Amino acid sequence: MAWGLAATAVPFAARANTLESAKIIAGFAPGGTIDTEARRVAARLTGTYAKAVIVDNRPGAGGQIAISALKASPADGSTLLVTPMSMLGIYPHTYKKLPYDPLVDLTPVSTAVQVDMGFAVGPLVPASVTTVPEFLAWCNANPTQANFGSPAPGSVPHFVGVLIGRAGKVDLRHIGFRGTQPAIMDLVGGQIAAVSAPVGEFLPHLPGGKLRILATSGATRSKFVPQVATLAEQGYKSLVYGEWHGFFLPGKASAAVVNQANAEIRTALGAKEVVDGLAAMGLEVRASSSEELAAALKADLERWGPIVKSIGFTADA
Repeated sequence: MAWGLAATAVPFAARANTLESAKIIAGFAPGGTIDTEARRVAARLTGTYAKAVIVDNRPGAGGQIAISALKASPADGSTLLVTPMSMLGIYPHTYKKLPYDPLVDLTPVSTAVQVDMGFAVGPLVPASVTTVPEFLAWCNANPTQANFGSPAPGSVPHFVGVLIGRAGKVDLRHIGFRGTQPAIMDLVGGQIAAVSAPVGEFLPHLPGGKLRILATSGATRSKFVPQVATLAEQGYKSLVYGEWHGFFLPGKASAAVVNQANAEIRTALGAKEVVDGLAAMGLEVRASSSEELAAALKADLERWGPIVKSIGFTADA
């Protein structure tokens, strides 16, 4: 699905009903990518969308608490949520019961960013290994060290790592962490062989030379590490995966409320300081219409169901 950068102009009518106050719910702690997206957009919305816009951090349950909070909020535009796709497109397939229905309890507004995954190795793997096929060959020769870490079990990076192993007919043991940076610390420390994670999470560690990204997961090379070939370029044509983050309103939001929020958020995302600030974290701004986000969510729900089933992962185990 093609998404364009945000338009820079918003019709006057979209600004006609400025709220007294509004908040953006973020399901993760301050300092992370979701929190950063929320804060940068909130700063741009202040004074136009609402006289004051704050960020309401609701961490816990892998983002479910935040989504439940949005579900219980008024649908007047005063409460927005920014969330990764996983909580909406993957969780329905990994949890037997969720406190929300992604297609009923949330109204799509706009995508925020697109995130490609990276697959990196550390000092445990010989420097001669520079591609994913070479890594899998090394794993075959060293089965006790054939493992990879991810930010969390049931996440996109987790499943990408499993699919890489399957593509190469290698049993890659998954090690789940609570966040990407703890996984990377074990990677650069030589405790694990590889890590599958959002590309941006690796960027601060590249200058030190203690890790190297073997591949990225997008349809094209990542603008942040253009020297790294994609998984598709390395022979794994079906392994094209990424994750979007999106803005949502409560499920019963009216078309007028959605249109106003969409126009203002797209303008905020189009601001140079927002684009540049998020790029520094390896996040590529991708704004969209509400209809495009709805279509993306539906497509991901349909795509990830068979993948999760084939892997056999359940969050309830």
